[in-house]
Amino acid sequence: MPMRIAVIDDWQSVAEGAVDWTALEAVGQLDFIHEYPADGTALAERLAPYAVICVMRERTLFDATLLEQLPQLKLLVTGGMRNAAIDLQAAARLGIQVAGTDSYKHAAPELTWALVMALTRDLLGEANSLRSGGWQIGLGGDLHGNTLGLLGLGSIGEKVARFGQAFGMRVIAWSQNLTPERAAEVGVEYVDKQQLFEQADVLSVHLVLSERSRGLVDAQALGWMKPGARLVNTSRGPIIDEAALIQALGEGRLAGAALDVFDEEPLPQDHPFRMLPNVLATPHIGYVTGNNYRLFFTQMIEDILAWHAGQPLRLLTR
Repeated sequence: MPMRIAVIDDWQSVAEGAVDWTALEAVGQLDFIHEYPADGTALAERLAPYAVICVMRERTLFDATLLEQLPQLKLLVTGGMRNAAIDLQAAARLGIQVAGTDSYKHAAPELTWALVMALTRDLLGEANSLRSGGWQIGLGGDLHGNTLGLLGLGSIGEKVARFGQAFGMRVIAWSQNLTPERAAEVGVEYVDKQQLFEQADVLSVHLVLSERSRGLVDAQALGWMKPGARLVNTSRGPIIDEAALIQALGEGRLAGAALDVFDEEPLPQDHPFRMLPNVLATPHIGYVTGNNYRLFFTQMIEDILAWHAGQPLRLLTR
């Protein structure tokens, strides 16, 4: 029997046509799975025949319970070099190797800036008014001369800082690891946490989710923000206290929020973020671009071939 390889988490059904997968024909049988059950036991039965599974980061949860039900599984390959949905300790204990890929570095910053601009000018509201037969419905906000606050100044935060500077914004930043020297390298003003939230007209989140960052944007931090300020999150949903944000938006204490990430994904049908008029929500598309998917899938193929040859690449370890 040939080794079986599955590609899952392909919500848009684009994986098969994104790259040339024929190199894998020499090592196994490749299946693109577009329908698989959410129930854990049924999902385990569906995936049981596969020795290799290609996944998209943080879509399907590969926890210890699921991994223990996949005795044939030897290699998990994920898009990106982080995947919080994979229990790496359990995988190691079960002898399952986990490999990742590089990421196209411009996709998330570009979406972030698209959301900043759309939220500030209420493009969704104005476009919907036009579609429904109306015309102008409000005053747009401004970027030039206003303050962009960055919660995190890593590779993505730095690119967003450059966008803000190009638009004539004052850019400030803070994170638990940020130093004044690092901020100065990017031409950004270093401030403390309270100053970041108090001074930002637009505050954009760019942190890795960890126990330190989980819930970092809490009710107190949101309370520091000025009336009329806007919040953008293309990082990870749990960095923001969701209930506190819903309350602040519902009470009109913030002008609006643009969100690409959420505590639970896909977002439940009855979630307030689907209905609040001052929320611009997108379905976690920060990394969903042609260039990024081509990079993900090309390197997934490389990872599988290298692993099959006994020389695995880009292994993820805890």
